[in-house]
Amino acid sequence: MAIDKENNVSSFESEQHVLKLRTVLPSDATDIEEISKMIYAKDQAWTKESIMKLLKMFPEGQICIEDKGKVIAYALSMVIKYDKYGDSHTYHDIVKDNFINHDDDGDVIYGIEVSVNPNSRNMRLGRRLYDARKELCESLNLKGIVAGGRMPNFSKYSDEVTPRQYIEKVRQKEIYDPVLTFQLSNGFHVKKVLRNYLPDDTESEAYATLLKWDNIYYEEKPTLVNQPKEVIRIGVVQWQMRNVKSVESFFENVEFFVDALSSYRADFVLFPEFFNVPLMAEFNEEDTAKAIRRLAEYTEEVRDKLVGYAVSYNVNIIGGSLPLYEDGKLYNVSYLCRRDGTWDVQYKIHITPSEKDDYGMIGGDKVKVFETDVAKIGILICYDSEFPELSRMLAEEGMQVLFVPFSTDMQNGYMRVRVCSQARAVENECYVAIAGSVGNLPKVKNMDIQFAQSVVFSPSDYSFPNNAIIAEASPNTEMTMVADVNLDLLKELHSHGSVRNLKDRRTDIYSLEWKDKNNNK
Repeated sequence: MAIDKENNVSSFESEQHVLKLRTVLPSDATDIEEISKMIYAKDQAWTKESIMKLLKMFPEGQICIEDKGKVIAYALSMVIKYDKYGDSHTYHDIVKDNFINHDDDGDVIYGIEVSVNPNSRNMRLGRRLYDARKELCESLNLKGIVAGGRMPNFSKYSDEVTPRQYIEKVRQKEIYDPVLTFQLSNGFHVKKVLRNYLPDDTESEAYATLLKWDNIYYEEKPTLVNQPKEVIRIGVVQWQMRNVKSVESFFENVEFFVDALSSYRADFVLFPEFFNVPLMAEFNEEDTAKAIRRLAEYTEEVRDKLVGYAVSYNVNIIGGSLPLYEDGKLYNVSYLCRRDGTWDVQYKIHITPSEKDDYGMIGGDKVKVFETDVAKIGILICYDSEFPELSRMLAEEGMQVLFVPFSTDMQNGYMRVRVCSQARAVENECYVAIAGSVGNLPKVKNMDIQFAQSVVFSPSDYSFPNNAIIAEASPNTEMTMVADVNLDLLKELHSHGSVRNLKDRRTDIYSLEWKDKNNNK
């Protein structure tokens, strides 16, 4: 520190300051980057881009002190769910992939940086920043503040003491450490010694202290029932087409699969398209158009049975699809039967040539997102999965899981459904479950042979399987399949994915919209 010998006053004391503590603004990014470059090697310094990302995710957690309008000190932080990382983690585990781990619903503030301009030290600015962080923690009602603390003087003593002994000597003020001494004096306690926290930190020999400050004003949030789940379980039925002796026999088969998947605590059970056509065999002597209309006479009974099973077995059921004869028109519909006893319906929009020619079937004119107790879902029946506009409409309304019941006779038809459904998962950043039937029905026209391999697809990014497949059934074999899907990963993908299909759409030059039409189905 320079001394004015004539007046015996330091330059620090004679300089006038106008200090202001506040949250970081986008315009401060350049100042923060400059301070970081003074302290760290060029490749380790904070960049303006990183600072802007933090500001976008957690603006109130980025705090600075300005002096005469220029930032001279700053503190950066995130909010995380601490139990996800526990007491053994590295700095990279927390901040990886552009702070993807920030969680607005987290329970602690994680301090990722506190720095002061080297020309502005000895002003106790770090204490001000720490106090501001504590106030923020209290106002957000979080459990506390956690950080990994360097031990920059440890390398001077590592031949004489272990990291644990070093920490104790710093605590007893036998050794001074510029970081640890400061943190202990600010009410933090050491929970653990971390190894390889910052592998390139030679001064600390890659060791760090896991530090915590407890918010004594924290109030436990009440645990409520029916809170949104992070992970939901999808059960898929790869249904064997077989002749049945009666309606009761058909329902026995349906209930068997609902019971089986419910015992695995599935949140959803998905059946295939036209899974009730074994009941059509008794009408085989009639022409196909009449037979499918006779089959539609069972639809209300099937729907009511599924609603009953949904309640009894505590599982949401997507009832494949069923023919519905309504107001003199024949539709292909899928019923969502919720476990609270309510139900909803999705009409198939695009009718295949064979459905038109053989059945005289027509399409509905609206798709919608359905609310359930665990997720927002959409349903597209078979051919509808091959029209990307429909799923995009659903994605714009917040769909998280798309269910596709299908029926295909040959592998080439199956591949259309499979490839298109997987594309829907990628482009709409959602999960897609497809379920089909296997086996043969010799006495049922147009449904005599089947080909299927049921799958649950994910988006394609780092947080998901490399092949973007969560689970896959054996082809052409009757079986059930259970798949867990993480809805939180979708949130992270939407905001921080390596590509962001939904966010990066050029809605300034194109858009999708429904044409006005009354009496939407």
